[in-house]
Amino acid sequence: MVVEPFANDRLENNLNPVGRVYYGASTMVCVPVSLAKKGPALGAQAGEQRLRDILTKDGGFTKARRATETPFNMVLEARP
Repeated sequence: MVVEPFANDRLENNLNPVGRVYYGASTMVCVPVSLAKKGPALGAQAGEQRLRDILTKDGGFTKARRATETPFNMVLEARP
């Protein structure tokens, strides 16, 4: 299970109060930490498709699907 801040794949779909908070926090915390650890630095908000690609292409999982969501989080189920 992967729990990530909720984000759509397209920028214009994330321009709401929650999305704006997440963009700010991610830009200040998540991206710099990922870059410092030689990670992929997926950007200020990684949507479901980008997360699925990371899980299946780089993570070694064969399937990834959205299990559930809230206005704040997206939960993906990844299977070997």
